[in-house]
Amino acid sequence: MKNIILSMLCILTYISANSQNSLSGKIINKENQEGLEQVTIYFPQMEKGDITDSEGKYIIEALPTGTYKIVASYLGFQTFSGNITIEKGSNTLDISLSPSAIEMEEVIVSTPFHKLQRENVMKVEYAKLSALKTQGAPTLVEGIGTIPGVDVVSTGVGIGKPVIRGLTSNRVLVYTQGIRLENQQFGAEHGLGVNEAGIESVEVIKGPASLLYGSDAMGGVLYLNPEKFAASNSTEGDINLNYNSNTQGISSGAGIRTSGERFKYLLRLASNNHVDYLGGDGNRVTNSRFNEKDLKAGFGYQATSFKSELRYNYNQSNLGIPEEVGLQTTSRTPDLPYQKLDNHILSSNTKIFFNNSNLDVTLGYIGNNRKEFEDHHHDEEDEEGHEEGEEEHEEDHEEEGDEEAALDMKLNTFNYNLLYHLPKWDKFETVVGVQGIYQTNKNFGEEILIPDATTQDIGFLGTTHFHLNQNNDFQVGLRYDHRQIDGKAYGVSGEDGYIAPLKRNFNSFNGALGYKNNISRQFTGRINVATGFRAPNLAELTSYGTHEGTNRFEIGNADLKNEQNLQVDLALEFQNEHYEFFINGFHNSIKDYIFIAPSGTFMDETPVYNYLQQDATLYGGEIGFHLHPHPYDWLHIESSYQTVFGELQTGDPLPLIPANKLTNTLRVEFNNARGWWLRSNAFVSLNTTFKQGKVSIFETVTPGYSLLNAGLGGDIKFLKKSMNFTLSANNLLDKAYISHLSRLKSDNVLNMGRSVVVGLNILL
Repeated sequence: MKNIILSMLCILTYISANSQNSLSGKIINKENQEGLEQVTIYFPQMEKGDITDSEGKYIIEALPTGTYKIVASYLGFQTFSGNITIEKGSNTLDISLSPSAIEMEEVIVSTPFHKLQRENVMKVEYAKLSALKTQGAPTLVEGIGTIPGVDVVSTGVGIGKPVIRGLTSNRVLVYTQGIRLENQQFGAEHGLGVNEAGIESVEVIKGPASLLYGSDAMGGVLYLNPEKFAASNSTEGDINLNYNSNTQGISSGAGIRTSGERFKYLLRLASNNHVDYLGGDGNRVTNSRFNEKDLKAGFGYQATSFKSELRYNYNQSNLGIPEEVGLQTTSRTPDLPYQKLDNHILSSNTKIFFNNSNLDVTLGYIGNNRKEFEDHHHDEEDEEGHEEGEEEHEEDHEEEGDEEAALDMKLNTFNYNLLYHLPKWDKFETVVGVQGIYQTNKNFGEEILIPDATTQDIGFLGTTHFHLNQNNDFQVGLRYDHRQIDGKAYGVSGEDGYIAPLKRNFNSFNGALGYKNNISRQFTGRINVATGFRAPNLAELTSYGTHEGTNRFEIGNADLKNEQNLQVDLALEFQNEHYEFFINGFHNSIKDYIFIAPSGTFMDETPVYNYLQQDATLYGGEIGFHLHPHPYDWLHIESSYQTVFGELQTGDPLPLIPANKLTNTLRVEFNNARGWWLRSNAFVSLNTTFKQGKVSIFETVTPGYSLLNAGLGGDIKFLKKSMNFTLSANNLLDKAYISHLSRLKSDNVLNMGRSVVVGLNILL
């Protein structure tokens, strides 16, 4: 007992001593030496900082001793980034910021070293959610699809998956609240399952990220950053409303954030409700309607050498599965077939700061309950009743559909991620860690797509960033992973529908090597070589049944091997006060690529598809240009082009390869620090998608098309409240088109026609 008391006294003494450490200083304009007000200065690892006062002064208290990165950012000025050693007592740092027309940089958190993009060896795309929302996308994933190199494979409007350089589903890992999202994402008709409310920004790693995240990240990572807690001793709130003319969609939400010296809280509610969308021909796509409810809550505690936060997200959605253009209605209740999804995400992140090192522990739980209701009794009598009145049908749907789900799957996943940032040695920054999941899948419906199973992952990694000098940086890493899948038998051996028991182990070593060179003050080059892997998922190994939304009978292959890839990325960037230019190229070789192909047979009048393996190659890239001539910084002319080619070893094209795309945008932005009209912006863009003629054996050629989009918005102050409004119009000319990545293309169902979105966000 005496030893315990002494230990506690030592800890309290350490915390008390550290709580006296502080950093203060002044941030000025380098050109006129005047203090800058409202500059954000913070430590990314600790997520602790301050905002400068009217004289440009700041103070950050209760800091642990050690060397940490510090960042100062302000709109219209080049972001400052550097390391500072915090010693016991008072510390001082004065910063001079240079005016810059280049847009403000952000710290990238999807890579372990918390650096600005210009400092990263690996190229990472970053986009604020507020910027994506101004483009009027009806869902989060549709907005993400506007990032160069990223596309969306969709089933209507409510169901969409990100595609990164031609790879999707289990080859692209999604992270939210700091943990990997697991919600049966292998399925073609499964959406992202995350609402945009409470998401601050998006980061996209285009290329194998298995070194950092393990299996399923061989194609890239989509990293969703949750909103931050409010600054210390402050309270913030907001109410937002959006209306979509095409789907008569109503989106609403409200949130509140409050923080004291140590304790922090946040709460956010949101809802989404859409009717069937209108195609470019003026007809509604039957049963493309969907609705969604979302709750996000957070609790945080921050001491001098300890920081912890707990976040919870509940998402409940009902998604109609569209199949045709049939009965024209504006009902908001999904018809059969449809899915009912309940998703629970609970995560905790704890950081403990030692002298010059820190431990980062992330734990998570995801509970995904996916129910699918199918129209088993849809015979001629039911069709006649359906025509007599939809209200009667909806009553039957509520009474019968909710009582028995054709497919009822419960997926429970436990995540853990422990990263230790070693003390910085000379010019080396090193991180080692262990990651893994424990996952169970259980079936409760009358049908099954995959059997009851348990999946266990564990991975060990180490990566080092070496800053040679001002112009040269290297990054190298190594990782080992092990996955075990245990599947239970289903049915009776020898009878139709039988699935044999399964026990497979998959192992893989992967590495990455990157180099960044500041060729000149404006010119930067990056080259990265990385290997990645993906273990086959349960659907690929064990499927035996009809898959709604894909119109096919899928049969798995229990003998599938790991996919293993080697990708080379080259990125060149140039930027000055007048314009920016980038070109990114990649070559991705995949050994034992898993794909699905028709067998030429039928099961229950549905075509049978088998899972096969063959080596494959993908290559392509993106090129872009951004003009912002000084002193006309309010004017922005942007252009980007992306291309992807994918083929099997036999020379046959891969399925679902995005068509080449050219985007041209004219954008204007005005800032007015005084008065009631604070900021305003407007844009017009022409998105040209070219003909996709290189198609797989079960696809058809997709003609090219161009879509005209426009919008405007701004920030105003009314009755002492700040408000943000947006007005955007997509597909202004109401073009009738079908995307090559639409799952409804085989049924000749059009994509969305003209849509006008009006949004209002009020800061309380």
